[in-house]
Amino acid sequence: MSHIDFTSQLHDLMQRVGISSFKALSRTAGVSERQLVRLRRLGVEQMRVDVLLKLAQALQITFNELVTIFSQQEFVKREDTSTNESQQLLQQIAELKKEYERSQQQIQQQRQVLLQEFQQSSLQLLESLLVQFPTAAHKARENPQLSAINIVPLVHKPLERLLQQWGVEAIARVGAELPYDPQLHQLLEGTAQVGELVKVRYIGYHQGDKLLYRAKVSPIPPQA
Repeated sequence: MSHIDFTSQLHDLMQRVGISSFKALSRTAGVSERQLVRLRRLGVEQMRVDVLLKLAQALQITFNELVTIFSQQEFVKREDTSTNESQQLLQQIAELKKEYERSQQQIQQQRQVLLQEFQQSSLQLLESLLVQFPTAAHKARENPQLSAINIVPLVHKPLERLLQQWGVEAIARVGAELPYDPQLHQLLEGTAQVGELVKVRYIGYHQGDKLLYRAKVSPIPPQA
């Protein structure tokens, strides 16, 4: 059996996308150099689907193209390969394609399940708002004298629980006066220097170390 070597095919694909070395390809694709050695020596045979998917993405080709390039060439080089061995390899390639299709389907299904779970958990946290607020709003329309302050807790409490569940915290309360920080604050009008007092008009939020929205603030005119 002649020696199998896919190095030239891999090198040509790397040149197309500007990858200069196998070490660079290893970093770009997120696979070990040992996997690259296996691909160069054996082609796609006995390689994991996730590794092949990463390599295809790094080389900017489709999964099917990768399988074709690193399998059909092998038949040419294996002049002494029997028909039975060829059929077995073809079957392995077909199984790889099927496994890829199954993995894609599973990923899509998992996304749907996660989305449904997210929606259900969010709806549970907002249950009191969803159930009580329409009735309160209806009563407010029927009785214009009804104080709006009675409706505020119906909105505030469920929203507060939802933000707490997600680890979202307010930067500052509305009306707070604090030193201006352009990293956390957005001026609605005028100008302000770092450290000058500004007043919060609309609160901002952060989630852990990630800033979601800057608080919108207004400069505080200097007192005479």
